[in-house]
Amino acid sequence: MAELNEEEFSKLTKLCRIECTEDEKNVLQKQLSGILNYVEQLEEVDTEGVEPCYCVLETVTNVMREDELGETLPRELFLANAPAQVGGMIRVPPVIKFTNS
Repeated sequence: MAELNEEEFSKLTKLCRIECTEDEKNVLQKQLSGILNYVEQLEEVDTEGVEPCYCVLETVTNVMREDELGETLPRELFLANAPAQVGGMIRVPPVIKFTNS
């Protein structure tokens, strides 16, 4: 049975850069121990002769529709849905801030 001791848990919280209260620490430590116990159980499963599964979606084919050219909205109708517009274009907040250096 895998037990996550206090020292290992402290090391993990430091590596993950998480801070938690004493109550959160107790709950999280129990949950992580449960996960480790489950992984230990999985290691006991006999996988001899089982081929690795690299993708669980091997039998799924592309379910996307073909792109088809269709009618576009008139500019006025399209811009009526925009929160702000300038010169017939949608106005968006700036992404890059230029500075004079």
